[in-house]
Amino acid sequence: MFENISLAFQGIWGHKMRSFLTMLGIIIGIASIITIVSTIKGTNDQIKESLIGAGTNAVTVQLSQNNSTYDLSWRDPPEGVSPISEETYQQLTELDNVRAVSLFCYRQVDSYDSAVCCGNIAYSGQLYGVDQNFFAANGFRLTRGRDFLEDDFSKFRKVAILDTGASSVLFGSASAVGGILEIKGEPYTIVGVVERTASSDFVIESIRDYEMYADQSGGKIFIPLADWPIAYRFDEPQGVVLKAASTDDMTRIGQQAEDLLTASQISQQASQMGFAYKSDDLMDQAAQIQKMSNATNNQLLWIAGISLLVGGIGVMNIMLVTVTERTREIGLKKAIGARKRRILWQFLTEAAALTSIGGVLGVAAGVGLSRFISSAMGTPTAVSYPAIAVAVLFSMLIGVVFGMIPAIKAAKLNPIDALRRE
Repeated sequence: MFENISLAFQGIWGHKMRSFLTMLGIIIGIASIITIVSTIKGTNDQIKESLIGAGTNAVTVQLSQNNSTYDLSWRDPPEGVSPISEETYQQLTELDNVRAVSLFCYRQVDSYDSAVCCGNIAYSGQLYGVDQNFFAANGFRLTRGRDFLEDDFSKFRKVAILDTGASSVLFGSASAVGGILEIKGEPYTIVGVVERTASSDFVIESIRDYEMYADQSGGKIFIPLADWPIAYRFDEPQGVVLKAASTDDMTRIGQQAEDLLTASQISQQASQMGFAYKSDDLMDQAAQIQKMSNATNNQLLWIAGISLLVGGIGVMNIMLVTVTERTREIGLKKAIGARKRRILWQFLTEAAALTSIGGVLGVAAGVGLSRFISSAMGTPTAVSYPAIAVAVLFSMLIGVVFGMIPAIKAAKLNPIDALRRE
């Protein structure tokens, strides 16, 4: 085996230019595949990050009616839907691969409503009643002041935390900590400011993107969940945020939480009216976008595969030339007792070595090309190591497959005829 490998490299080195030109088809094909796969992976990772948020893995489950989120901004809480019980909360925490569970109530506040104001400024944004796990589960970090304390919940303290958007709207560049908000006529002291640790820039390309941006551009105000009935005079159905161990767990966890909350918190009468809990299945949205993107990319992969086929034909052609050139050598080996299998493996090894070297050079070229495209055009790329391994093994397979015919031809040569060949 080692002798065959040594002879293969001697043959390749002895015809350097011819060997390189033969490998060029393999190099181009492998480089094209590595570049395309890296671009696909980078794009898919960006889609996931844009929809889900890097590292948050948060699944939001909220009350819906007839598959549309039930908006409490202008409607009273529905009958037959109860706030989430302690028993149900514990069951949610016990779901597999759930790292944190947070309860919240939410309303969209309009400026004309004057439900929330700060001095002479009417607030238009989002108001949340949250528990102590909310910020950790949603990927927020404290930038000023303090977090909510246990006493804030147990003693019904009227305190609030703003995100950086709400702080900028209401206080500009001044510090919001220590300021006073009025929510439904009740004063709340601002004790902290938070920001998202993982957020994506908004790219407005449709009316839906505009609506999403408009909903979030006013910022968010958070108050203790215990204070929610003080502001709105009644309990409301709550939403849940579950932090999954990984993005791959999000869809399954969201579905399990949907089923558990719908079964435990919604009466039969409310269920007949179309009420149910639904999760934001961002993984499914990402998969759909990726599927549309991959349809085009798969066509590019097939085109790159054709260049590999052309490269394989080139290998076969050169190996046939090599067999012709070394006919007398083959005849001499067979005359002194070399078996057909030995001759066969010698030429197969040379073909495999030729394409393997081309595969390695193709991988290097593909990785370099993908990084160049990423930096020159701003296209996201991510090198796929399994794709690299498959590419190198596939290039070896091409050498074996397309080297088979020349190797068989060499092994079947008659030693007498071979020795007579000029």
